[in-house]
Amino acid sequence: MKRLYYLADNLDSVERISDALHKEGITDWNFHVISKDQAGLYRRHIHSANFIQKSDAVRYAERGAMAGLLFSVLGSIYVASEQPFGPDMSGMVYLAIFGFITLFGVWVGGLMGMATENQAISTYHDDIDAGKHLILIDIRAEEEERVRALMARTHPEAQLLRVGSTLINPFRFAHPAV
Repeated sequence: MKRLYYLADNLDSVERISDALHKEGITDWNFHVISKDQAGLYRRHIHSANFIQKSDAVRYAERGAMAGLLFSVLGSIYVASEQPFGPDMSGMVYLAIFGFITLFGVWVGGLMGMATENQAISTYHDDIDAGKHLILIDIRAEEEERVRALMARTHPEAQLLRVGSTLINPFRFAHPAV
């Protein structure tokens, strides 16, 4: 799925955009707003972005899984070569070592990511702090032109910032503009 990032100046505009997109079949599951005014979003029944969308927990958990996978392979090789538990060790011990170290990496990475603002959103941090509202619209690729045309035609006050993906690539560091 693609994610369209729009910036709006006020909640009235965000509410009109939300209503227009709902009429076009975009549900709350695919429409999220990041704003300093969480109470205003709640009062107007506008779907706010959740913690996972605001933080980089998923990206860091993926990185932690890769590091954990590497260390689990190294740990399994060490245990196989040194045999600290004796020569008649079951294959389940290797599986347990492998699983524990990999899941530990996921856990540590996720904790680190929870303390980090989402990389795609951090670019617009100053705008959000200034009181603007970042709108995330998740759509299928074939709907992109229709939604972009609707936004340009009916809500020119909302600025298209970029087109991204809902998939999270743990290796990607820079986000190009539209």
